[in-house]
Amino acid sequence: MPSKNKLTLSLQFADPRARAHLNRSDVRRWTQAALFAPADLTIRFVDAEEGRTLNRDYRGKDYATNVLTFAYTEDESAPVTEADIILCTDVLEREAAEQGLEIGAHAAHLIVHGVLHAQGYDHEDDVEAAEMEALETEILATLGIANPYAER
Repeated sequence: MPSKNKLTLSLQFADPRARAHLNRSDVRRWTQAALFAPADLTIRFVDAEEGRTLNRDYRGKDYATNVLTFAYTEDESAPVTEADIILCTDVLEREAAEQGLEIGAHAAHLIVHGVLHAQGYDHEDDVEAAEMEALETEILATLGIANPYAER
């Protein structure tokens, strides 16, 4: 389980709706819980238009997705993890409603997911996906948040 590592966090509410649901101390706590090394991260909440543009321009997928991670230090020997993590408020709210989750709990999951991506975790195959999901579930449990992968 991650221990407390140095975190420099820039939090951006480009979509002000996210500010109504989330506060800086919770976002910092969720981010810190997923860190295995010191990090310099930006977490930005955007609307569907910006989310779609970023997903289209950088991943070739023409839709807004829930979380995008732009990792700049994927080398494990880097002393500091650097990344931008983008969450789309529209998708966050829609998914939380569809899954019957509180927006904060879903945001915590997406932030943990994005922070793990920033540190080199991925889910390209079944083995990686199982490892990443187990780690997310364990981290979220330490935050008092239920397993997001459990059947409801």
